Amino acid sequence: MGVSVDTARANVVAGAPVPAGYRAFFDHFNAGRFFAAHEVLERDWLPRRDGPEGDFFKALIQLAGAFVHVEKGRAGPAMALLRLARTRLANYPAGHLGLDSTAADRLIATWLNRLEGGEAHNATPAAGGWPRLQCGLD
Repeated sequence: MGVSVDTARANVVAGAPVPAGYRAFFDHFNAGRFFAAHEVLERDWLPRRDGPEGDFFKALIQLAGAFVHVEKGRAGPAMALLRLARTRLANYPAGHLGLDSTAADRLIATWLNRLEGGEAHNATPAAGGWPRLQCGLD
Protein backbone atom coordinates (compact mmCIF):
# COMPACT_ATOMS: atom_id res chain seq x y z
CA MET A 1 0.00 0.00 0.00
CA GLY A 2 1.47 3.35 -0.99
CA VAL A 3 1.47 6.04 1.66
CA SER A 4 1.95 9.62 0.63
CA VAL A 5 4.10 12.09 2.52
CA ASP A 6 3.72 15.85 2.19
CA THR A 7 7.38 16.82 1.78
CA ALA A 8 6.51 20.48 1.19
CA ARG A 9 5.85 20.91 4.92
CA ALA A 10 8.88 21.83 7.00
CA ASN A 11 10.68 18.86 8.51
CA VAL A 12 11.73 20.59 11.72
CA VAL A 13 9.97 20.17 15.07
CA ALA A 14 11.04 22.16 18.12
CA GLY A 15 14.22 23.09 16.27
CA ALA A 16 15.16 19.47 15.58
CA PRO A 17 15.11 17.85 12.12
CA VAL A 18 12.65 15.01 11.74
CA PRO A 19 12.10 12.56 8.89
CA ALA A 20 9.38 13.41 6.36
CA GLY A 21 7.25 10.55 7.64
CA TYR A 22 7.03 11.99 11.16
CA ARG A 23 4.36 14.54 10.29
CA ALA A 24 2.56 12.07 8.05
CA PHE A 25 2.51 9.59 10.94
CA PHE A 26 0.37 11.94 13.04
CA ASP A 27 -1.90 12.76 10.11
CA HIS A 28 -2.56 9.06 9.51
CA PHE A 29 -2.76 8.08 13.18
CA ASN A 30 -5.25 10.82 14.04
CA ALA A 31 -7.40 9.89 11.05
CA GLY A 32 -7.58 6.28 12.27
CA ARG A 33 -5.29 4.99 9.52
CA PHE A 34 -3.06 3.06 11.90
CA PHE A 35 -1.47 0.73 9.38
CA ALA A 36 -0.55 3.68 7.16
CA ALA A 37 0.85 5.52 10.20
CA HIS A 38 2.96 2.48 11.05
CA GLU A 39 4.23 2.11 7.49
CA VAL A 40 5.09 5.76 6.82
CA LEU A 41 7.18 6.11 9.97
CA GLU A 42 8.77 2.67 9.71
CA ARG A 43 10.18 3.61 6.31
CA ASP A 44 12.03 6.55 7.93
CA TRP A 45 12.87 4.67 11.13
CA LEU A 46 14.77 1.79 9.51
CA PRO A 47 17.90 3.77 8.56
CA ARG A 48 17.79 5.61 11.93
CA ARG A 49 16.94 2.71 14.22
CA ASP A 50 20.34 2.71 15.92
CA GLY A 51 20.46 6.49 16.34
CA PRO A 52 19.31 8.63 19.28
CA GLU A 53 15.70 8.80 18.01
CA GLY A 54 15.50 5.10 17.13
CA ASP A 55 13.55 3.97 20.17
CA PHE A 56 11.32 7.04 20.08
CA PHE A 57 10.20 6.34 16.51
CA LYS A 58 9.96 2.63 17.29
CA ALA A 59 7.60 3.44 20.18
CA LEU A 60 5.32 5.42 17.87
CA ILE A 61 5.39 2.60 15.32
CA GLN A 62 4.47 0.13 18.05
CA LEU A 63 1.68 2.40 19.21
CA ALA A 64 0.19 2.48 15.73
CA GLY A 65 0.69 -1.27 15.43
CA ALA A 66 -1.23 -1.78 18.67
CA PHE A 67 -4.27 -0.15 17.12
CA VAL A 68 -3.99 -2.28 13.99
CA HIS A 69 -4.42 -5.23 16.39
CA VAL A 70 -7.32 -3.47 18.16
CA GLU A 71 -9.05 -3.07 14.79
CA LYS A 72 -8.66 -6.80 14.22
CA GLY A 73 -9.93 -7.72 17.71
CA ARG A 74 -6.55 -9.01 18.94
CA ALA A 75 -6.32 -7.69 22.50
CA GLY A 76 -3.23 -9.67 23.55
CA PRO A 77 -0.88 -8.40 20.84
CA ALA A 78 -2.35 -4.89 21.18
CA MET A 79 -1.63 -4.79 24.92
CA ALA A 80 1.90 -6.12 24.39
CA LEU A 81 2.66 -3.37 21.86
CA LEU A 82 1.09 -0.69 24.07
CA ARG A 83 3.34 -1.75 26.94
CA LEU A 84 6.44 -1.76 24.74
CA ALA A 85 5.60 1.68 23.37
CA ARG A 86 5.02 3.04 26.87
CA THR A 87 8.37 1.74 28.11
CA ARG A 88 10.25 3.24 25.17
CA LEU A 89 8.49 6.61 25.37
CA ALA A 90 9.33 6.87 29.08
CA ASN A 91 13.01 7.11 28.13
CA TYR A 92 12.50 10.47 26.40
CA PRO A 93 11.85 13.86 28.00
CA ALA A 94 8.38 15.38 28.08
CA GLY A 95 7.60 17.14 24.84
CA HIS A 96 10.27 15.29 22.87
CA LEU A 97 9.95 16.29 19.19
CA GLY A 98 6.69 18.02 20.09
CA LEU A 99 4.87 14.91 21.32
CA ASP A 100 2.56 15.52 24.27
CA SER A 101 4.03 12.58 26.15
CA THR A 102 1.74 13.03 29.16
CA ALA A 103 -1.29 12.72 26.90
CA ALA A 104 0.32 9.77 25.07
CA ASP A 105 0.89 7.98 28.38
CA ARG A 106 -2.74 8.63 29.39
CA LEU A 107 -3.90 7.31 26.04
CA ILE A 108 -1.88 4.12 26.53
CA ALA A 109 -3.16 3.66 30.10
CA THR A 110 -6.76 4.19 28.97
CA TRP A 111 -6.47 1.65 26.17
CA LEU A 112 -4.72 -0.91 28.35
CA ASN A 113 -7.64 -0.62 30.78
CA ARG A 114 -10.18 -0.89 27.97
CA LEU A 115 -8.48 -3.94 26.50
CA GLU A 116 -8.02 -5.65 29.87
CA GLY A 117 -11.72 -5.02 30.59
CA GLY A 118 -12.85 -6.31 27.20
CA GLU A 119 -14.32 -2.93 26.22
CA ALA A 120 -12.20 -2.17 23.15
CA HIS A 121 -14.18 -4.37 20.79
CA ASN A 122 -16.87 -1.66 20.67
CA ALA A 123 -14.50 1.08 19.53
CA THR A 124 -15.26 2.47 16.11
CA PRO A 125 -14.18 5.66 14.36
CA ALA A 126 -17.84 6.69 14.00
CA ALA A 127 -18.38 6.41 17.75
CA GLY A 128 -15.37 8.61 18.41
CA GLY A 129 -13.69 5.62 19.93
CA TRP A 130 -10.33 5.87 18.20
CA PRO A 131 -7.35 7.52 19.85
CA ARG A 132 -5.61 10.71 18.81
CA LEU A 133 -2.06 11.84 19.54
CA GLN A 134 -1.21 15.43 20.29
CA CYS A 135 1.96 16.79 18.80
CA GLY A 136 3.05 20.41 18.58
CA LEU A 137 4.22 20.40 15.00
CA ASP A 138 5.49 23.79 13.83
